[in-house]
Amino acid sequence: MDVRLINPFINATANVIETMAFMKIKAGRPYLKKDSVAKGDVTGVIGLTGVANGTISVTFQERCILKIVSNMFDEEMKVLNEEIADAVGELTNMISGQARKELEETGKIFHAAIPSVITGKNHTISHFTSGPKIAIPFYTDDGNFTIEVCFDK
Repeated sequence: MDVRLINPFINATANVIETMAFMKIKAGRPYLKKDSVAKGDVTGVIGLTGVANGTISVTFQERCILKIVSNMFDEEMKVLNEEIADAVGELTNMISGQARKELEETGKIFHAAIPSVITGKNHTISHFTSGPKIAIPFYTDDGNFTIEVCFDK
């Protein structure tokens, strides 16, 4: 997969989380993900069409997303609920939007669908494309999250 399609999603993820949740994050080493099991407890997924068809997902460990949303709302969140799910959908949308803007500056135009959110321990993520799933882990002082980027070959 072309790294020029991946890097804007890494940049957007860092920018959105650091700006919206006032948290420092550290990106880990990207890897090829072989299975569909999520690396966390709540996932936002959004489909993309344009130069290539694909999906991106953002999966948060419970502790991590509770801290992110607590910081965003300036109110302590203690349980995964509909507010958390809505926030995950919106974060996924913001990450997608910023990444698509960066890609557009290089002449690569993408359009996004409406994000969907999946919750639960050991849930699966379906990427509706045949290409490789590239996963990038992110680390915070309050738990971890992972983005996955998958485009058609």
